[in-house]
Amino acid sequence: MQNEVTAQIYPWQQTVWDTLTGRFPQLGHGLLFYGKKGCGKEAFAQQFLAWILCQHRHERNLPCGECGSCQWLKSDTHPNYVYVTIDEENKKQNAKIKIEKIRDLLPFVQQTVDGWRVIVIEPAEALNIASANALLKTLEEPGERVVIILLADHYLKLPATIRSRLQHFALDRIAPELAHDFLSQHLPESSEQQKQLLMNLSNQMPLQAIQVAEQDWFFKRADFVQDWQKLVSQKNMPMAIATKWNKELSFSEFGQMFEYLLSDLICVKLNQPVKNIDLTLSALAEQYSLEALFDIYSDIQQSKQMTEQNVQSNLILDQLCIKLMNL
Repeated sequence: MQNEVTAQIYPWQQTVWDTLTGRFPQLGHGLLFYGKKGCGKEAFAQQFLAWILCQHRHERNLPCGECGSCQWLKSDTHPNYVYVTIDEENKKQNAKIKIEKIRDLLPFVQQTVDGWRVIVIEPAEALNIASANALLKTLEEPGERVVIILLADHYLKLPATIRSRLQHFALDRIAPELAHDFLSQHLPESSEQQKQLLMNLSNQMPLQAIQVAEQDWFFKRADFVQDWQKLVSQKNMPMAIATKWNKELSFSEFGQMFEYLLSDLICVKLNQPVKNIDLTLSALAEQYSLEALFDIYSDIQQSKQMTEQNVQSNLILDQLCIKLMNL
């Protein structure tokens, strides 16, 4: 796994950790760690594989951090650990893990070596039909002391044949009081309303909430809503507003902010609770029909694909602002 992920167990993962370490070595070969983005499953997997490979596991169920195995892991040169992901140069939305990468695991799985071996596959949803079928073979006939860990945001996207051969562990079951304590510890300056707002904008995942609190777009939402109101009421200057926001935020940041605001406008129309609890959106929502809002939403999804095909984001924003003004 990438070195930038710090191996650790978050408070809401302790039960799963105790279950896994308590069962060891009767684990089964295939484990699926799943949960929403920002639940910390990558850090958990990193800690767990370090513990499995560690030569002097602590009684407190932690890797020692000092043995040869722990040192190899730190320098990313562990001979008994393989990390499989999509190609660096192919990090597009629907990139897949190629079959060759799974086939290359066979010698690793079948060799006889001292100690345990661990394979991590992430994101598991990126397995295509061919690579998933190749993995089935490995899951059905792994060597001794081999653990294969799959990490997934949406485990139902995995083929049923793969899912049925894995033990499933949800890492995003977070009690509200645990999340609240975690945020209070990491964002001590935040008010209760701000903590609630950050959790709303991060799928109720505390690690994601901390990231949102550092994003430029988080602080610019009210400013953009003001510009959007101007567009609708004054019916002019769409290009100036588009140019301003093209400079203010990258397209992916703008898209994130805009999607949250748009889905809140839809919520206002449907009398549902909104996520941006600090903004007043009812006047803006009155300007659009539900159909128009869904239409804009579908345009934004298309725009994401267009930016991947190198269409310039300023052109996309120009089009969007003209559409917001004319509806």
